[in-house]
Amino acid sequence: MEGVYILMFLVGGVLGFLGSQMLKERFAAQKIKDAEEKASMIIDSAERKADSLVKEAQLEAKDRLFKMKNDFDAETAESRSELKKLEKRLQQKEENLDKKNEQIELQEKEAERKQKELQKKESEIQGVEKKYNDLIDQQRKQLEEISGMTTEGAKELLLQSMENEARHEGAKLIKRITAEAKENADKEAKKIMASAIQRYAGDFVAERTVSVVQLPDDEMKGRIIGREGRNIRALEAATGIDLIIDDTPEAVILSGFNPVRREVARISLTRLIEDGRIHPARIEDIVQKVNDEVEATIKEAGDQAAFDLGVHGISNELIKYLGRLKYRTSYAQNMLQHSIEVGFLCGAMAAELGLNVKLAKRMGLLHDIGKAIDHEVDGSHAEIGARLAKKCGESPKVVHAIAAHHEEIAPESVYDLLVQAADSLSGARPGARKELLENYIKRLEELEGIANSFDGVSNAYAIQAGRELRVIVDGGNISDEDATLMSKDIAKKIEETLTFPGQIKVTVIRETRAVEYAYK
Repeated sequence: MEGVYILMFLVGGVLGFLGSQMLKERFAAQKIKDAEEKASMIIDSAERKADSLVKEAQLEAKDRLFKMKNDFDAETAESRSELKKLEKRLQQKEENLDKKNEQIELQEKEAERKQKELQKKESEIQGVEKKYNDLIDQQRKQLEEISGMTTEGAKELLLQSMENEARHEGAKLIKRITAEAKENADKEAKKIMASAIQRYAGDFVAERTVSVVQLPDDEMKGRIIGREGRNIRALEAATGIDLIIDDTPEAVILSGFNPVRREVARISLTRLIEDGRIHPARIEDIVQKVNDEVEATIKEAGDQAAFDLGVHGISNELIKYLGRLKYRTSYAQNMLQHSIEVGFLCGAMAAELGLNVKLAKRMGLLHDIGKAIDHEVDGSHAEIGARLAKKCGESPKVVHAIAAHHEEIAPESVYDLLVQAADSLSGARPGARKELLENYIKRLEELEGIANSFDGVSNAYAIQAGRELRVIVDGGNISDEDATLMSKDIAKKIEETLTFPGQIKVTVIRETRAVEYAYK
């Protein structure tokens, strides 16, 4: 029974499996059929869409072709129109070129004709020119034979004659103008300046750029130098002056451009030598004390100068700068004494002319104030002095007189001219400026040599300490007009050749002698 059940179970299982397989095959066949139908539908739809797209594409292509054809036709028509216009323009230009070519050909023919005419005229002119040149050469030869002179010689003679005549006329004109200008002014000017300079006399000092300090013995030089040179370095640093210790027996030289510092160094070194204690600390102490003393001396000298001239109201700063001129020299002339002297001369001349005496003295006293600091500030001493006076509250008249006393700017008033005249008088008076005998003799010889270098000069003499040159000329070869010109030429050559303070007067003397003898 169990075997029967098992067999039935197996048969039932086989039948169930076969049934399920049949169902699967039926479902698969149905799915395939459905898929085929769906695929057929998709293919039909795609074919319809493809046909539609082909038709649309064909229509669009036809439209584009039609449009492109229309555009091409329009462009072709426009291009043809442009080509016709260009062709027309080219034809017009060609016609114009033909006309111009014709005109150019006509002009070339005309130019050739004129050129031939010009060549013909040129040949005719050359023939005439040659004829006239031959005539001129014949006349020149005849003139040279008659006169016995060449053409160049005649030209030179004519030019020389014209030059002599022009120099003669110019000399007469210069002489007449100079005489007229000096006729009235010369006497009064000489009178005023002579009166002023005769009423004043002053001392003078020798110009120095170094100071010399005497030593008791040569051993003192070693003490001044100090160990490894510390003393001399301390002294130079404190004073700003160079100490020169050389083989000069029992002397030390102080060298420096600033005269005030040089004086401080001289007094300090003298006191250190007298004291005997020479070391850096003592040097600084002594230099400071001497510097204060010198500043007080400078202030006192400035006050004394203003008091002596009766000039009041000058600022303390200007008084200090004025006092510094006590240690400044120019051409061996003390600048403070020179300033006092110029102030006195200005006052004396102003009194003679009826001008403001105090104002003139003030201008003269301050005219060289710039020399107190001209070694510290750039510019001329006149310009520096004018700026300094303006800064210290001086009046515009005084400032201008200071700036114009060397004619660096044009004078504006009679006071400016008074300061110029007084400055020249103070520097040019006898004894104002010393110089070595060798230099003095050399300058006189150079003056006389310049005069003797001119033709017609018999003798030349430098007089009045070289401030006047008298030249004696041959009256037979030099006329009065030539003498006037010679004096100007000599003065100009002196200005170009020599360096000198003040002015040099050139006097040319011409003498005519008539000698006759009486016989009996």
